[in-house]
Amino acid sequence: MWGNLFEGTIPQSLTLLKGLQDLDLSLNNLSGKIPKDLEKLSALQRLKLSFNNLEGEVPTKGIFGNASAIFVNENNKLCGGITELRLPTCHGSTKREKSNVFKMVFVIIGVVLGFLLISSFLALYWIRKSKSKPPSTPLVIDDQFPKISFKELFQATGGFSSANFIGSGSFGSVYKGIINQDETIVAVKVLNLQNPRVYKSFMDECKALRNIRHRNLVKILTSCSSLDSKGKDFKALVYEFMPNGSLDDWLHLSMEAHNHSRNLSLLQRLNIANDVASALDYLHYHCYTAIVHCDLKPSNILLDGDMTAHVSDFGLARLLLEPDDNSSDAQTSTIGIKGSIGYAAPEYGMGGRASIHGDVFSYGILLLEMFTGKRPTDQMFTDDLNLRNFAKAALPANVMQVLDPTLLPKEGQREEIEKGAINITEGPSHKIDKLQECVTAIIEMSLQCSMESPRERVQMNDVVRELHLIKGNFLKA
Repeated sequence: MWGNLFEGTIPQSLTLLKGLQDLDLSLNNLSGKIPKDLEKLSALQRLKLSFNNLEGEVPTKGIFGNASAIFVNENNKLCGGITELRLPTCHGSTKREKSNVFKMVFVIIGVVLGFLLISSFLALYWIRKSKSKPPSTPLVIDDQFPKISFKELFQATGGFSSANFIGSGSFGSVYKGIINQDETIVAVKVLNLQNPRVYKSFMDECKALRNIRHRNLVKILTSCSSLDSKGKDFKALVYEFMPNGSLDDWLHLSMEAHNHSRNLSLLQRLNIANDVASALDYLHYHCYTAIVHCDLKPSNILLDGDMTAHVSDFGLARLLLEPDDNSSDAQTSTIGIKGSIGYAAPEYGMGGRASIHGDVFSYGILLLEMFTGKRPTDQMFTDDLNLRNFAKAALPANVMQVLDPTLLPKEGQREEIEKGAINITEGPSHKIDKLQECVTAIIEMSLQCSMESPRERVQMNDVVRELHLIKGNFLKA
């Protein structure tokens, strides 16, 4: 009967079920006291009452004398019970305890009054200072949810229902949810905890990730580290929701699955490429410590309502895997598989340490996929042929033959180019010439990013500058 949003008190009639062995009422909205007669049920072997609003004293006899058989956590008004439950003492404390309580109250009142006095002075100071500046709206969305429980996330996602399932990746599954009274739409990533080396300082690491802010990174609103309804470890991150889904959807999902066209123009792809490069440049060179993404691919690039790209899952490799104790380099983990097939740098397959150079390689493959329309795992790539070699072989004369067909100007001309029937370099169209020049520059830069040797790859700050030049030349009349 768990997770049904039951309300009211626990029915006294349950104490009449003499043969009852297992009772699970967790994850509801039950209130009132725990029926004392439950301790008389000799057959009862397990009792779960977690995540409710129960109050009063917990019995101590019968099943209540076995701490491993009862679950009463997340009921903030319960007290008493056996010592192993570590619940607060019920009313009826000694005079000395009452005296200590009074002393504590006076101390707290003094601290609060002092805090209010200081806050008043600071408020007056900022009010006077703000009068000289134009008004602005502060971004406080992440402060709306400083703490969130498993119960709240369970309710926000409809019990992590399939209807709210968005997708899954290397680090866990993502669900759409609605939280807070403002009905804010969020994305909840439930992390995969099968790896036993999950960071012990999970909440500290999450707090550090929340402080990382960039216009092209998906904002982490808050995190949850708790137990689920079955008493198992539960960890999740809550992100801002991206209404236009992932770049992978736009590149590969069939148009028949949508009510409208999902084609991305060349300019949109240039903007997305620049957004992702800017995010990686920030993670690599402008954070408190260099952060390696380790799993850059189209499904981890999310698009907001304005089609601006935001990189997600940054820092999760660092968060979920234990760092190498024998190395002073704290960039990221050396344990476990780094990246996805087709996007992972070749040195990772030989046990190489994850680094920012590996991210650059993944970015180069991402660029090739964006402008050729082909996944690196396409069935056409067998033996020694891969996406990189496929694009490299087309330079310079046949570059338009490897371009994503949806980017070619005209349907009839597109078919002729794909068949090699016309030489695009001799075409009279100035627009096609500009397109070929732009695509050639993009593929050349992609090849520089995806060099086999990590040290030969370009840096992301150079990629950002080059992309600005490519876009500027393409937009020139």
